[in-house]
Amino acid sequence: MSRTFLITGVSTGLGHAFATAALEDGHTVIGTVRNPDQIAAFEQLAPGRAHARVLDVTDTDAIEPTVAAVEGEVGPIDVLVNNAGYGVEGTFEETPPAAFRHQFDVNVFGAVAVTQAVLPRMRERRAGHILFVTSMGGLRAFPGLAAYHGSKYAVEGIAATLAPEVAPFGIHVTAIEPGSFRTDWAGRSMHRVESTIADYDALFAPIRERRLDMSGRQLGDPARAGRALLAVVAAEKPPTHLILGSDALRLVADARSAFDAETAAWNELSKSTDHPDGEQLG
Repeated sequence: MSRTFLITGVSTGLGHAFATAALEDGHTVIGTVRNPDQIAAFEQLAPGRAHARVLDVTDTDAIEPTVAAVEGEVGPIDVLVNNAGYGVEGTFEETPPAAFRHQFDVNVFGAVAVTQAVLPRMRERRAGHILFVTSMGGLRAFPGLAAYHGSKYAVEGIAATLAPEVAPFGIHVTAIEPGSFRTDWAGRSMHRVESTIADYDALFAPIRERRLDMSGRQLGDPARAGRALLAVVAAEKPPTHLILGSDALRLVADARSAFDAETAAWNELSKSTDHPDGEQLG
């Protein structure tokens, strides 16, 4: 069945791979780009079915008019893929508040604004699928990515809350959690905060060096990620979470195991804070 996709951030990386896979499968894709000079290249991927719109997801005033124009000119949006985003790398102490704010403006509030523009129309039609591209970094954390992890954990919470709210309307919600993929996320797209505190060098310098060295040699294949996303959209009962990549599966499982072990070790202290006559949540 042919669907109409709205995918944010299609000029490079996973967004481009998602859009390419959908177009190759015969779907219509409206892709958002940051610059007008990126329009022609995207629309040439599938003339008549690939439609580019210039949109910065931090420009919240432009989002509703853009969505309205898309629905009026191209057709109802069946699938929304909130993909636009980037990473900030730097230790927590060295990352300025402005970098945290911009990271959340793009990765969190941009996705919220686009979803809130699309959702009422899906709800009225009683159909749709909303996908949030988060990260394995929304399920576990590593040193030096506090702003990025904070944003992705936030999106995970938003997606998990939204899913049961809209399920009665026939709308599916899926969080996609990629591991390391061969995109420029760790290269050109990464905002790197200058390291100035020597106390962190022993921990953080090897992490930064390793990430730079790995860029372009990552395990994940963006084209295969595109096909995986299409499998989720085509599923009768799609998952609320889909981890992409064997590295992400392993690293998330390791973090969950450590969390479970620590929770068990401190179980009695956790329970000691209860009122004796209190009522358990359902």
